[in-house]
Amino acid sequence: MVRHVKKITSLTQSEVRHVLSLAARMKAEPARFENALWRKSLLMLFEKPSLRTRVSLEVGMTQLGGHAIAYMTGDSPIGQKESYEDTAAVVSRMADAVTARVKSRSQIDGLCSATVPVINALDDFAHPMQMLADLLTIEEKKKGLTVKLGFVGDLANNVTYDLIRSGWLMGFEVRVAGTGEIEQAVYDECSTTVNRFETAEEAVKDCDVVYADSWLSYGVDSSEDRLRQLMPFQVTSTLMQHAKPDAVFMNCLPAMRGQEQTADVIDGPQSIVFDQAENRLHAQKALLVALLSGDIC
Repeated sequence: MVRHVKKITSLTQSEVRHVLSLAARMKAEPARFENALWRKSLLMLFEKPSLRTRVSLEVGMTQLGGHAIAYMTGDSPIGQKESYEDTAAVVSRMADAVTARVKSRSQIDGLCSATVPVINALDDFAHPMQMLADLLTIEEKKKGLTVKLGFVGDLANNVTYDLIRSGWLMGFEVRVAGTGEIEQAVYDECSTTVNRFETAEEAVKDCDVVYADSWLSYGVDSSEDRLRQLMPFQVTSTLMQHAKPDAVFMNCLPAMRGQEQTADVIDGPQSIVFDQAENRLHAQKALLVALLSGDIC
């Protein structure tokens, strides 16, 4: 049976652990896997642009002996003259797997009628490839996932939702504070009560990981009023003092110094954002190999 990855909870806990273990091995000994996806083709659909997603997937497929094709959907008939279901039927006969970075979860749902694996590279509801990279990074830095993670900023977004799912799935505490409302579907899916706090200081108290995300994602309102509402949730060096002394700072990038975090935080010794970005490459390679080899089926 073909498996699709719409969100991090499309995988089981044991499957996530398998992918993380495989990613660590690939990172340590890349030459051992240079033919793991020999002659395999990945179609990458982009409605929303991304440096990290495109480069990591293209480089990853090349390192594994395969090939990646980037297709920008902005000027194409996909979703207009042609349904996502029809697109899925066509590409299933040509490509071995599909990734899609789109605006809406309904687009991912349509593509998941494909008979080859479809991986959500970001929509409005989830960001599973980022989560695998984040979990790999936390494991590396904290020697496991027995951690407390504090997220501050915009709570009504894909990263927040998948961080909450990740905590529920892998058994670590996620604490949040910020603006916006978390969709009820996230609570319902995780069968859990999210630890939401009024202030950023409460959310990051004694945390091992402090996490921020862009306040101005693609297509998001950039008004001064929005920025003013979010400023109490900016990660500063003072805020980091409320976390554990050895806490690390994460941001899935791109980042704006002076917005979701100050320059001294993201450029400081507690920041692991570039290790986090690099791990997109290793985690995604592992996920693709696991899906296409039948380890996850």
